[in-house]
Amino acid sequence: MSVASYSAAEYSPFPMRKFSVEEYHQLGRAGVLTERDSVELLEGWIVPKMNHNPAHDGTIELVEDNLRPRLPDGWRIRIQSTITTPDSEPEPDLAIVRGPAGRYVAEHPIQPDIAFVVEVAESSLSRDRDKRRLYARAMIAVFWIVNLVDRRVEVYTDPTGPDAAPAYRRREDFGPGQEVPVVIEGLLVGRLAVANLLP
Repeated sequence: MSVASYSAAEYSPFPMRKFSVEEYHQLGRAGVLTERDSVELLEGWIVPKMNHNPAHDGTIELVEDNLRPRLPDGWRIRIQSTITTPDSEPEPDLAIVRGPAGRYVAEHPIQPDIAFVVEVAESSLSRDRDKRRLYARAMIAVFWIVNLVDRRVEVYTDPTGPDAAPAYRRREDFGPGQEVPVVIEGLLVGRLAVANLLP
């Protein structure tokens, strides 16, 4: 089920409510949610995270191995770690953020700290495409989906920001035999062969 299709009626005959990011933090501080709870906050809803299969986890490592040498000084990769947006705390498969590592011991990265995020998608493809909305609302400049179903990398850029229907204005797809550009703060810092990112 996609994030976009979440509604109270589909889950319970009783009223449901959304949570703010601060309320979500309070649930953690109170011990209502713990590290054992495999959930994330998406557009105010506390939703279960997807299970991972070997292809998914192996692809994350392929992307990390190919991306890390292209990062300029001062940038680092976070793997399946939380970022904070105005209404969500997703855990993208990879996030390219400003360093150093100690910068995030008290709080998660927010939009000015984030160059781009990457989701690896197989069974989660529909859900990861729905995440375009929350990343675009948060003005995350670049969003990649490493699409294992169609064997391509979908690159979304030019976010609209927090308007009525947040979205990315531009999408480019790169398949095997092509190279996907790595853009940080509007600068091209390298290119990755798509074939090297797919299992």
